[in-house]
Amino acid sequence: MRTFGERVVLLGILAWLSSGCAPNNLQEPVQSPLATNRTAVPDGSWLLVDTKADTLSIMQGNRPVEVFRKIALGSSGAGVKFKRGDNKTPTGVFRVGWVNDNSRFKTFIGLDYPNPDYAEQALREHRIDRVTYERIQTAWASGHTPPQDTPLGGQIGIHGVGAGNPQVHSAGINWTSGCVALDNRQIDVLRPWVKKGMRVEIR
Repeated sequence: MRTFGERVVLLGILAWLSSGCAPNNLQEPVQSPLATNRTAVPDGSWLLVDTKADTLSIMQGNRPVEVFRKIALGSSGAGVKFKRGDNKTPTGVFRVGWVNDNSRFKTFIGLDYPNPDYAEQALREHRIDRVTYERIQTAWASGHTPPQDTPLGGQIGIHGVGAGNPQVHSAGINWTSGCVALDNRQIDVLRPWVKKGMRVEIR
């Protein structure tokens, strides 16, 4: 049973951690020069996030090469992400859009969310307009990061805990704003495998 003081400290830490998965500004993502120069990464490698098992696996074809356990998701869980600020980790197939090795979360591996599937559904449901839909589709078709400033949200990625309290993460709490979080040791092990354009499936 936690004391009142311990609960206050824990809530404060959670508030800091969940204040955003990435910088609050929506400028062009910071890309590490290493993000596109990973020649040692085998062709065909990709990342699988299993939100039911709370694992992230480095896959080589259909074979897991490394499995990271006890990942954290958005505080609203995983599923179809509808809008910015819903704290939902989006399920679907994405690509690595950029890598920031100087993130407050140690390393931030940005995903090119929203993808065309999310854009099409949002257009049908009148949650975005035709201009926003075309911006997302054009970016995806040209291999660029889609706009991160739409009503669908952005700055979704895979990251570490950074300078945050590792005990919050290890407690099994889903504390992110919609990202997938590993502990700092795990993100260091994952980082050499990551390259721009890599497939990431969240299911």
